[in-house]
Amino acid sequence: MIKEACVESFEEAKLAEERGANRIELCSDLANDGLTPSFALMQKACSGLQIPVMVMARPRAGNFVHTEDEIEKMKIAIDQAKEAGAAGVVFGLLTPDNKIDEKNTRILAEYAQPLPVTFHKAIDELEDPVEGVRVLKTIPGIKRILTSGGKATAVEGQEMIRKMIKEAEDQIIILVAGKVLDSNVEEISRITGADELHGRRIVGQLV
Repeated sequence: MIKEACVESFEEAKLAEERGANRIELCSDLANDGLTPSFALMQKACSGLQIPVMVMARPRAGNFVHTEDEIEKMKIAIDQAKEAGAAGVVFGLLTPDNKIDEKNTRILAEYAQPLPVTFHKAIDELEDPVEGVRVLKTIPGIKRILTSGGKATAVEGQEMIRKMIKEAEDQIIILVAGKVLDSNVEEISRITGADELHGRRIVGQLV
């Protein structure tokens, strides 16, 4: 089982590593579901940890419909993640009619290469996240999808998560989030069938 801890400071990242996290998702402003961290924080985390660091590329809070200007900002974040030595980047883009923004996702996934991409929980905004998986499977460079199955918690979304894993086959990893805690991570892995799980408190309280 891979446990990915979601953090917004180097201190949290270090503590998560010490407590057994296998990977870090590095963000700023987790109160708004995570934005791009500073370049200084990217550098410190990537050089100061022994485990892989995935960097969030999200220029603002709110929805996931991004303008050309915001997409350029995401490219800058990807450049910084590469320079810092990140293991991958995390982003998600939707269209105004609430579908995967396939065009711009392709552009950014290609831009991110050779870094793998995690498409984040924007997918949970879709009416049918399984259709989102179907689309993302066709985009080179998308390695993971972060989801709670369209629900507030992984437990509530477990049926959808299982459907998403089935649709993903062996092409994309479904990374399960949604109130995944150190106390329930084994249970959530069992009921969803997921091998990779993600949470703010997946290895306990960090702040």
